[in-house]
Amino acid sequence: MGFFGRLFGSDKATEKVIDTVSSGLDKLWYTDEEKAEDKAKSVSEARQFLLTWLTNTQGQNLARRFIAVSCTIVWLIMYCVSWVMAALAPWLTEHADKLLESSVVIAERAESMNGAMMLILGFYFCAPHMSSIVGSAMNKFSGNK
Repeated sequence: MGFFGRLFGSDKATEKVIDTVSSGLDKLWYTDEEKAEDKAKSVSEARQFLLTWLTNTQGQNLARRFIAVSCTIVWLIMYCVSWVMAALAPWLTEHADKLLESSVVIAERAESMNGAMMLILGFYFCAPHMSSIVGSAMNKFSGNK
């Protein structure tokens, strides 16, 4: 240490250089334990954010519920009407082609709402797991599979 102390000016300077190098080398490796701790912290912060947001926006609960129920009703009606049309097509042979064509168009429109329905159902029934639901829902909106 005497040589390095004289080279860098003092023993304290040498210790500081060694500590800095040691700290830098330690930061090069991101262990599984550190990853797990960071992920747990991130999940905890996300949950806390969601709870804080829900608390701060309680006055908007009625509006949120109205929008959610409205979207759900439209989505369910579209699926039910599509299903009924497809089921009636074999019995109403005179209009079967038109019924099936309409059924397909309505079903496609209902399917385009699947992303919104995923978000609504996730928000109301799986709020702590929204981080995994949002990505899938947004992919549905953008048309990615």
